[in-house]
Amino acid sequence: MRFEFYHPGLEDVPKLSVDGTVGNAIHFSHWVGNETPAELKADTSTEIALNLVAAPHRQRLTQGIDLVTNNHFDTDGVLSVWTVLTGEHALDLNHELTAAAEAGDFSEFSSEAGVRASIVIQGAEQASPTNESGSPLARKLAGEEVDEARAYELVLPEVERVLTHIDDYEQLWREAWDRIATALDSFARGTSSVIELTAARLSVISLAPEIFSPSGFSPTRHAAPYTAISKYARGEMFLIATPIEKGWAYRIDYPYYSWAETIVRPQIKRRDLTAALTELNGAEGNRDGKWQPNSSELTSAAKFLGADGALACSQLPPERVAEILAAE
Repeated sequence: MRFEFYHPGLEDVPKLSVDGTVGNAIHFSHWVGNETPAELKADTSTEIALNLVAAPHRQRLTQGIDLVTNNHFDTDGVLSVWTVLTGEHALDLNHELTAAAEAGDFSEFSSEAGVRASIVIQGAEQASPTNESGSPLARKLAGEEVDEARAYELVLPEVERVLTHIDDYEQLWREAWDRIATALDSFARGTSSVIELTAARLSVISLAPEIFSPSGFSPTRHAAPYTAISKYARGEMFLIATPIEKGWAYRIDYPYYSWAETIVRPQIKRRDLTAALTELNGAEGNRDGKWQPNSSELTSAAKFLGADGALACSQLPPERVAEILAAE
């Protein structure tokens, strides 16, 4: 097996499309619209790759094609490519691979080592819009910023060591991990909380301001701590509230896995929030902001935004917002 980052020159070449989906290829992917063989389907592409290398009829499934490609760089992409290239030996690291893939693609906390490995490979949480600097590991190895194709060349040989000796890479994961750990600790201590409105399948999440302030992060400018939220929230929609100034910053999101085709995790149906947002705007005391639909991130549904497009200070308390959302 050999890997080549996808480029237009591969368009007419038979290939194995691992994680991302491209044309004229056999898919091993969880992206919506994939044509992955049903017997291999799983929630992450890494698990699909593990199912492939464990299959006794792998040659039939790959049709003898040895070219592996992907069209983007992230943790799940790197690990699924590495698994297909490595073959059966990858099965020895099944737990480590899956935990890191879930942390990367779904912002889930399966293990500390898995979260840290994903940070090393792709950077901060997948959900974070501030994660624009690329792979910390690739940047460290190259001594400069690199493109996605070069990042694969640098990171693939390091995957097994990252998964088995994560402490050797502490300088790459420590800062981002500390932010996640602060959020996790706030839930454990009760300064952040989750109330489940079971009938509405809505998780009402109140975040402690301390999650943001120690590291200079702001709830109006930075992503919510999804790795911590996913560990505690169980609803099919999240109302995320953070106290700011004399009110609350709000965002409404779906669970982060909901962007992908999943088998074990439930498929999440997108909701029509038109009536709820109209009612929220009618009840809102801050006329300088507006409750509005928002799809700027993979799983965002709506936000209370100011004229500058940033999260604004709503005067509605979380229980009132939750009541309106639950009623709809």
